[in-house]
Amino acid sequence: MSDPARSRRPGSLWTRGVVACAVVLLATGCSSGPPEISTPRLSAAAAQSCRDLVADLPDRLADEDSVEVAGDTAYGAAWGDPAIVLTCGVAAVDLTDLPGCTEVDGIGWLLPQDEAGGDRDATFTADGYRPRVRLEVPEDYLPEQGAAALADLAPVLKRHLKLSEPCL
Repeated sequence: MSDPARSRRPGSLWTRGVVACAVVLLATGCSSGPPEISTPRLSAAAAQSCRDLVADLPDRLADEDSVEVAGDTAYGAAWGDPAIVLTCGVAAVDLTDLPGCTEVDGIGWLLPQDEAGGDRDATFTADGYRPRVRLEVPEDYLPEQGAAALADLAPVLKRHLKLSEPCL
């Protein structure tokens, strides 16, 4: 009769390695890392406006603490987990999507129609301001904290950006 302790084979070294890697990935891979901010192509004046705006952003936005960002931190910031991400110096919104205009505390934000329901992530763009600013708000924060984030940003945007055309 065989000894049960001897008949159980410990996992092979390969199997143990795969399991160890899976545990590490689960522990660290669930977070996608800090949001990436790209360096926009802007005039010197617009670049300075973005840098000034980002330097003046609040440490808390919609009751969420600021978090680390990767890339060019002079052009963006983030708050919370999942992150609410602001990027300054973004391209114009594609108007073929017929985005809706939402005005919050005097700042007009364009929002694609398919994101207006609050049941998915939303990308707000202050398209009437120069340089343009985009705020990406994860679904987890909508609608209340998303609206609070837009309201929290209004005074800073008014101080540092120029209104070129109102949102209609």
